[in-house]
Amino acid sequence: MLYKFKSRATADVIMLEANARQLLKIAGKGDEPHGIITAAQIPAAIEALQSAVAADEAADRAQDAQPGAQDEREAQQDEGAPREPVRLHQRAAPFIDMLRRSAAEGHDVIW
Repeated sequence: MLYKFKSRATADVIMLEANARQLLKIAGKGDEPHGIITAAQIPAAIEALQSAVAADEAADRAQDAQPGAQDEREAQQDEGAPREPVRLHQRAAPFIDMLRRSAAEGHDVIW
C-alpha cells in the first residue's frame, strides 16, 4: 500500500506504507490510513523528525567508529552485497520539506 501526503503548499509526497508509518509514528501520529497534521501541529512534527534523524545519524557514526567496521563494509561490497541502506534522513527529507512549506503558508498536511 502507498501513502499519499497532500498539502495545498506543495506537490504530493508518495511513500511506501512501512516508511510512511515510521515517519508518522515519529511525528506523533498513529498509523491510520487517513489523517491530518494541522498547521499548528507541524512545528512539533518537524522537531520530532529532525531529532530522530539526528539520533539515527549518531548511531550510524558510532557503528562506523567500531574497530573493523570499514573492513567489513569493504568485504560486503567485494562479495556483491547490497550497498548502503537508505537512511532515515533520506526518507524523511521530502516529508520534512513538505511540512516546512505547509507551515510557512499555514496549510495542513493530509494523507
